[in-house]
Amino acid sequence: MQQYNWREQREKPAFLALEDGTVLRGHSVGAKVDRLGEVVFNTGMTGYQEILSDPSYHGQIVTMTYPEIGSTGMNPADPESRRLFANGFLVHEANQPSNWRNERSLQDMLAEQGIPALAGIDTRALTVKLREGGTMKAFLCATGLVGVEDAIAKARNWEGLDGQDYAAKVTCAAPFEWDPDGSLSASWGIADQLPVADLHVVAYDYGIKWNILRRFRENGFRVTVVPAATPPAEVLAYKPDGVFLSNGPADPAAVTYAVGNIRALVGKVPLMGICLGHQLLGLALGGRTYRLKFGHHGCNHPVMELATGKVEITSQNHNFVVDIDSLPKGSVEVTHMNLNDNTVEGLRHRSEPLVSMQYHPEAAPGPHDSAYLFERFRSLIKGA
Repeated sequence: MQQYNWREQREKPAFLALEDGTVLRGHSVGAKVDRLGEVVFNTGMTGYQEILSDPSYHGQIVTMTYPEIGSTGMNPADPESRRLFANGFLVHEANQPSNWRNERSLQDMLAEQGIPALAGIDTRALTVKLREGGTMKAFLCATGLVGVEDAIAKARNWEGLDGQDYAAKVTCAAPFEWDPDGSLSASWGIADQLPVADLHVVAYDYGIKWNILRRFRENGFRVTVVPAATPPAEVLAYKPDGVFLSNGPADPAAVTYAVGNIRALVGKVPLMGICLGHQLLGLALGGRTYRLKFGHHGCNHPVMELATGKVEITSQNHNFVVDIDSLPKGSVEVTHMNLNDNTVEGLRHRSEPLVSMQYHPEAAPGPHDSAYLFERFRSLIKGA
């Protein structure tokens, strides 16, 4: 195992060059590679292992607004996918791990999996810049082989994430059954609490998080995961009780095959979507999506359920939202709204069995206020 050396890391100068010409200098605490990406900020105080391994962050360089990162280390129970997917990581202070669950340091895992990271910068000043100017393209240089002017030019010339299909980059290669023997659930200490799996859901993998799959299994679902471009006929051949549309990275409008596939499934089987899956469902129903100025990334976003007035604190990670004014009047109903900016957070169809939410009810990381939505999908299927 690579041993983290504090003094050695401090002697590894690195920098971040933003497309507007701003340069932030620090030191490398990850892989010695250079990487382009879209810089976003996450307001969570912890949960960095789940964030880094969330495929929805592919193409992005994540800034943690909380200044001390790394204290809990990394462990085999908390990853949200098969590897780290973020393009880069930015922190103010990278700490040595000191936690009973720790098995690897954050720095070692970043280096091992080829993710560049920068520490020693003013992440809160960077956050203010992104809030005021919007999400920016950037070049993270950890090798020392690229000059500042070249780095700025590379950031400006990068195609970015708009119009890009990143679901195809992160999806699984072939269908698979999730945790059929309960061994993965045992690692979370819940195997002996699992109900009988009396319903079968097929989950489209646009960048699916493992805790979504855990939540389905905990709520009595058997889950088959299929690649992002799987034709509807193949999905229906599984004879599922429901179909799930997963979270994922980048621009929903670019994943045109998914929109067509979902449109073909509406009315044939109950549907549930989360995050990118929610946006794709909105497009399939005739709506449009647009980009937010700096997105929603964190585990403290207030969302109101309109029918009850109940407010949930939610975990979120997205740069695009469904345009509320573009949705078909009379057939599609907005069920949840973001209380920070009044953007759409949930949809349902008035006559077809389908629901979706922009936020993450699986809560990894994040609060558990919205976990009831998996049970609500069970009820939707039973009612259908």
